[in-house]
Amino acid sequence: MRQLLDTEPYLFGPGVYDPMGAQLVMYYGFKAVYFSGYSFAIGHLGSTDMDLYSSVEIADAARRTVSALRKFQLTMAVGDPEKGIPPRHLDIPPVIVDMDGGYGNIFNVQRTTELYVNAGVAAAHLEDQVLPKRCGHIGGKALISVNEMLGKLRMARAVADDLGNPDFVVIARTDGLSAVDAPEAARGLDLAIARGLAYLDSGVPDLLWCEFPTADRQPLQIFTSEIRKRFPQARFAFNWSSSFKWYADPNPISFAELGQMGVKFIFITLGAQHATGHGLSLLLQSMAEREEQGYIDLQRQEWRSGMDLPTRSHHFFSGVPYHHLVGKRYDAARLGTEFVEPLPSEKVV
Repeated sequence: MRQLLDTEPYLFGPGVYDPMGAQLVMYYGFKAVYFSGYSFAIGHLGSTDMDLYSSVEIADAARRTVSALRKFQLTMAVGDPEKGIPPRHLDIPPVIVDMDGGYGNIFNVQRTTELYVNAGVAAAHLEDQVLPKRCGHIGGKALISVNEMLGKLRMARAVADDLGNPDFVVIARTDGLSAVDAPEAARGLDLAIARGLAYLDSGVPDLLWCEFPTADRQPLQIFTSEIRKRFPQARFAFNWSSSFKWYADPNPISFAELGQMGVKFIFITLGAQHATGHGLSLLLQSMAEREEQGYIDLQRQEWRSGMDLPTRSHHFFSGVPYHHLVGKRYDAARLGTEFVEPLPSEKVV
């Protein structure tokens, strides 16, 4: 991830919440995967983003996601020789994971960082909210003290270094802009800027993220320009948030514009969650009305000529050809392709 931050105008990571979503991000060539906490809360708990899951839960999900990308690289490298699908090399993108407020004090941050680093996570972001925290776009946010936040950031850096991973990227997030309670007298943008400067003063964060309540350009421009007066080389992260109605904006800020402002990491937190909700809702509405014909319509769309959808064959996507090939190589019982009955391709996926 550090190499990409140094060489790319900006790094974009679609927001996902499970291994399958991350594999699709990798398949389509994106150079980063963002593992969203809010999406994880919805996708795995069916709940909202208010610190209702533990550090161990999200760390395990991150571990399984990184592991899945490694497996997916192998399955795609095999392709499907019997069906003429050629091998395809895919680079494993860095996975950036939400660490919320650290799930407790500095020792909770210590354990969580250890879990993330050992899982192969490339980066994590920590925020300065009082626990239990809440989504940056839910009202009533309160902040911990600057010193407490600095302790958490230093702990995350120290743990990664101690584990032999100095390349682990630490992202500091402040919710100062829209917090209703904080130890300081300042509020709004002044508080967010003061917080950002204090965090960068520590020398720990690789990226600085301010959560904005709207998609308006001006607060972002003021924040980045004020920060860069003291730290000219400061790099920022930006949540191109699903909470904003971008479709109603006549001139939505582009990724390229953000890159020119010093924003090096851009992500859409709930991209996969919204896409899943949209696609599955359409299927269920169709099947509720037309029963099996609704699913047949889905298959027609999947298998339409020219479509590049690796999931249309769940056997291929999950790596059945790979498992058969490796099973035969390692002489594993019943895992060679000769044990598969010949079936016409026009009948089965």
